[in-house]
Formats: sequence, structure tokens, C-alpha cells
Amino acid sequence: MKKVKRGDTVRVHYTRRLADGTVLDSSKRLAPLQFKIDGRQAIAGLETAVIGMRPGESKLATVSAEDAFGPYQAQRIQRVDREELPPDMEIAVGQQFEIIRPDGQRTPVIIKEVSDSRVTLDANHPLAGMNLFFDINLLSIL
Repeated sequence: MKKVKRGDTVRVHYTRRLADGTVLDSSKRLAPLQFKIDGRQAIAGLETAVIGMRPGESKLATVSAEDAFGPYQAQRIQRVDREELPPDMEIAVGQQFEIIRPDGQRTPVIIKEVSDSRVTLDANHPLAGMNLFFDINLLSIL
């Protein structure tokens, strides 16, 4: 039976967890996840875990932070004066929105702290710095 290799398109069911067992998401009640093993459609660690699997096989894969959403980077934290944000914007810890950088790129940020005069923004992915654990079931190679 054929094994997954780079360039293949696969369909998998997965459950993604944190180290403490918290389930982040799962495809089991939804449609299977379909992606090409090409370094652009899924996180690197998931692609690597699927390579070599055969349809019908299941495995538990540990994906390091570096092969998931990268390390947490302190330099991606920015403190801004409150008046730099739109005056009608509701500002609350945990709120997510996008900022537009000087080069025109949009960057998602999360509000981490709020004071009377300043707001702390975090441009790290919410899962940056975290190892992830995947239960993977390879359904097919397309």
C-alpha cells in the first residue's frame, strides 16, 4: 500500500491538544482536513508527521513549537498610547484585531494589558511557543 510522500495531497481526521490535554480543535465531527504536503498548507510538524503513513493508519504526533507556530517572541509585544487607537474602539483584554504595518501588511494582534493611558498588543500567534499534540488518522492519499 502507498505511503505519503512530499507532493501528495492527503485527507486526515485529527484532534489537536495542548500538553495538559486541552482539546483545541478536531475534525472528527466535521469534514476531514485536506492538504498538500508542500510546506504551505499545514504547519510543518503536521506535514512531517503524516509523511510515511499509509491510508487507515493512526498515530499520535508531538509537534514542537518551532514546527507549529514558532517560538514566542518578546519583540512582538508593543505598548501604544491609547489615543493611537480609534476613539470609538472598545478596548478590552483578549480582544483581537488587525493593525496595518508601515509596509501595508496586516498583522493580527491581541490586547494583553490595558491601563488608563497605554495598551499592550501582542502580535504572536496565540499558540506560539507551545508544543502541540495531534491524534492523526490518515483517511486517504488523493
